[in-house]
Amino acid sequence: MATTSPPLPQFVEHRVKRNGGSVYVRDFAGTGPAFVLLHGFPDDSHIYDLLIPRLVSAGRRVVAVDFLGFGGSDKLVGAQYSFPQQLGDLEAVVEALAIEQIIPVGHDAGGPAAINFSLKHPDLTSAVVVMNAFYGDAPGLRVPELIELFANRNLRKLATHFLQSPQQFAWLIDFQRNLLQHGLTDEQKVNYFEFLGPVIDNNFRQQPSAAVAFAQMTSQLHEEVAANTARIVDLRRSAVPLHLVWGNADPYLHLSVAQNIQSQAKNASLHALDAGHWPQIDAADEVAQIMLGVR
Repeated sequence: MATTSPPLPQFVEHRVKRNGGSVYVRDFAGTGPAFVLLHGFPDDSHIYDLLIPRLVSAGRRVVAVDFLGFGGSDKLVGAQYSFPQQLGDLEAVVEALAIEQIIPVGHDAGGPAAINFSLKHPDLTSAVVVMNAFYGDAPGLRVPELIELFANRNLRKLATHFLQSPQQFAWLIDFQRNLLQHGLTDEQKVNYFEFLGPVIDNNFRQQPSAAVAFAQMTSQLHEEVAANTARIVDLRRSAVPLHLVWGNADPYLHLSVAQNIQSQAKNASLHALDAGHWPQIDAADEVAQIMLGVR
């Protein structure tokens, strides 16, 4: 049986101008520092749709962002996607919505934007929440095979071939999806396939799709890890509270990655949950309880 959730609360849609296009934002009314939800790849902000009602019903404001190239945001011909661009997307949203204090929430590849926003704008950041993400280099950091294929520039021709063949790319997605569900309970596995599957599939089946952004972002993965490793000294100095919320059944970004980030941060806490790579899906109640204690 899949995890049940209250209906998604009403929200205001925004289109934030950015790089000749627009970033799609869902703004859920509430009080306190706004939780600004940032996704990774190959998904979009709908990965938080089980979590959002739990936060909003407690009176908190939630802002769900689709980075350029993903989800409901524009996918312009010839666009150049990058990790600095995603940080800029976040900055543009905060400025356009005139949010005075935020709690950036980064999952997976959204983690660097969440942490780097706090380092660049500590005055605007009440705290940071990171879920099963990467940042700098960490012992034991393992990249999913699908991501490693597209991150390896020596295999670019092979990766491009898969992208140009919808059937073969779908096979790759299924291959990775099956590996990522290992370690989940039977109930979590049902929810994993019934809820997460359509989110990822829709991101690639819609036209224009997120394929270009996915390919460009993954190709820069190792460079981003290296760049963030050079920023560790800033993380060690930052007084902004960092809350690591981690699914301990993640076979790739496992608990040792979170422990390494915690050891490098000045003010960090770690919450390990019985969940996989997407704790906001596998353990929505527990994640909401932790986040509602963050101010």
